[in-house]
Amino acid sequence: MSTLQEMEQCGAKYFYGGKERDILDIMRDCGVDTIRLRIWNDPKSEEGEPYGAGNNDLKTTLAIARRVSDAGFGVLLNFHYSDFWADPGKQIKPKAWQDFGPDELAKAVYDFTEESLRAAVSAGVNVTMVQVGNELSNGLLWPEGRTPRYDCIASFVSAGIRACRAVCRDVQVMLHLDNGGNNALYREWFDEYQKRGEDFDFIGLSYYPFWHGSLSDLEYNMNDIAVRYGKELIVAEVSMGHTMEDYADYEKLAAHERKGYATRQELVDKVEYPMTVQGQADFTKDFLSRVAGVRDNKGLGFFWWEPAWIPVSGSGWATPASLKYMGDPGPCGNEWANQALFDYEGNALPALDVIRDFKKG
Repeated sequence: MSTLQEMEQCGAKYFYGGKERDILDIMRDCGVDTIRLRIWNDPKSEEGEPYGAGNNDLKTTLAIARRVSDAGFGVLLNFHYSDFWADPGKQIKPKAWQDFGPDELAKAVYDFTEESLRAAVSAGVNVTMVQVGNELSNGLLWPEGRTPRYDCIASFVSAGIRACRAVCRDVQVMLHLDNGGNNALYREWFDEYQKRGEDFDFIGLSYYPFWHGSLSDLEYNMNDIAVRYGKELIVAEVSMGHTMEDYADYEKLAAHERKGYATRQELVDKVEYPMTVQGQADFTKDFLSRVAGVRDNKGLGFFWWEPAWIPVSGSGWATPASLKYMGDPGPCGNEWANQALFDYEGNALPALDVIRDFKKG
């Protein structure tokens, strides 16, 4: 829920059972116990223009994290080690680290992680888990840490893990890849990492049904890696659409900013459930059953990405400044509103009740 502060500043409201409620109260009542929050190093241009999508620098993220902690949740701090989105398609070094070599990058990772985590603890944040890197399938801090440069990858990740242990010896650490249905990816990456890297606690997976294979693919991979590596598993990112209705009108986007989300039929055709309210609920029940059924009880849980990011004017995945930083053509709309657990008006969807009522076994 990294866009929480931005969403509320833009006027988002949330309803459960027809009544407006605080979003965190809704989450708690639906069984959520931990909130995942990203940290970017410096999400603004050299001229001070914000990059958007929550503008999650340390100050912003800690403000959300304190509120989340006060509401009784645990917090997963998710370090991207970039000034903006880090994923398999882009792992851009922070502007301040652009000229660093491998040794300097490892030290920078250690220092940034340690300083951020100390600040979180000092602020009273209930840090229960730390994610060292985001969707590391192709490495991090490119080009030095791009696969197959596993020596550098392990050096950078291990520096982050050591920093976590230095601040909170018992904090739980997750390493996270994308493409949760790709067993070969997970075997290669974790085989190579474990030859070189510090120990960790959880394997995190992303699973988006329109990109990452079938639920059976995910289930097979989870069962295999649970046994192979002996780690508990968390699906760190999952979502499923509830509609194909365009939502650009809710964002008040100009014509040139509209992306035409409803035209992506080729992606929807790959999904086992329809992109409807009931399809989202049915998918969620099936998904939860497979996570809960992982061998040796190693399917620990999941994070929905991002459940409350509904379409409002002023909140998008990027800004012109961040598009320039990434070299991305844009445009800058939400891109995710039809994957949320609330409809475009902020009403809770049935998938939330599925989560609330799900019982393992």
